[in-house]
Amino acid sequence: METHPVIIHTDGGCRPNPGPGGWGAVLRHREHVREMFGGEPGETSNNRMELMAPIMALEALTRPVLVHLHTDSTYVRNGITKWVFGWERNGWLTAAKQPVKNVDLWQRLQAACARHEVEWFWVKGHSGIADNELADQLATRGLQQAIGGSAVLG
Repeated sequence: METHPVIIHTDGGCRPNPGPGGWGAVLRHREHVREMFGGEPGETSNNRMELMAPIMALEALTRPVLVHLHTDSTYVRNGITKWVFGWERNGWLTAAKQPVKNVDLWQRLQAACARHEVEWFWVKGHSGIADNELADQLATRGLQQAIGGSAVLG
């Protein structure tokens, strides 16, 4: 596995929540930069869009690599680094014995992570980190494209 990590920043959101949503990702490897975005025109949630961004970014990688993945979502970071192991062990039920929300995306994210060596980092949203701000702008573009308008994510 190459020693130079792929640096990924992701973001996602809806307007309103729940409602139409968008996700964005910035992938950097050495001098290469790839920007990705997408969206859902129907009813989705902030959490689903926050999950879609790293899923799509990781699935876009063509070979196993070291990844430093930055998200401003504690839900995503804690979910994939802590909670998912218990959920899986408990048959995808929460500690309160309720079905895990977004189980389809959690399983897809697990599969995407399994191909790579992923280190997760939380960053404060809207704090001036250039690639996090760009991921936010890409998520807005994804939402706009999905609904064919000029919506802005908060």
